[in-house]
Amino acid sequence: MGKVIAIANQKGGVGKTTTAINLAASLAVLEKRTLLIDADPQANATSGLNFNPDSMDKKTIYEVLIGEHKLEDIILETDIKNLDVAPSHINLAGAEIELIEVENRASVLKSSLESVIDKYDYIIIDCSPSLGTITINALVAANSVIIPVQSEFFALEGLGKLLNTIKIVQKKLNPELTIEGFLLTMFDARLKLANQVAEDVRHHFGNMVFDTIITRNVRLSEAPSFGKPVILYDALSNGANNYLNLAKEVIAKNS
Repeated sequence: MGKVIAIANQKGGVGKTTTAINLAASLAVLEKRTLLIDADPQANATSGLNFNPDSMDKKTIYEVLIGEHKLEDIILETDIKNLDVAPSHINLAGAEIELIEVENRASVLKSSLESVIDKYDYIIIDCSPSLGTITINALVAANSVIIPVQSEFFALEGLGKLLNTIKIVQKKLNPELTIEGFLLTMFDARLKLANQVAEDVRHHFGNMVFDTIITRNVRLSEAPSFGKPVILYDALSNGANNYLNLAKEVIAKNS
């Protein structure tokens, strides 16, 4: 049975989608059968793997959540062996409203995963930068959550709200949910502030913080515009190396 990991932080611009794409790609390169679920209406994980969200012909995670398709019907193979994606579309924003009337609306994604979960070693869910119904669905479906933390001022701002949401989900909806780890992103070792933030995060969360740090890297920033994970765009870059190390850390934690 696959390990389901949500990548979540309601604060935008912290490297959440970058982490979802590149962790999933790195796990696949390390010969783990991996599914990336794009659960963000912005569909950046979809376009970041070279798929046009507007040409999905109504076969996206939105149609799965509203009951028009099964998850296996929308899954696409990517350019990387062992990596599949369940694409998203801007229509997903409407699912927040459409799910209001649905019984057990927080568990729709979890139920849809049942038919494919045995086909994968890891299922990575890219969450939207909000704590709405879709993100709650991801947390209910997940075994654990990775929280990217930007190595900049206000890094810890808003984390309390996310951690409180996780506690509520654990208490009422998914008692199995754990925190896989906090991931420091966009780190620039030359900056005193970045080092201070890293120190503060490690002080607050101790061994829950991944050893791997995602450093600022031009190739990592460029890769999405070419529709590629960084490991395909420039396998020798620091960004590719960082995410391979993160994947190895995740595998080690779960072996």
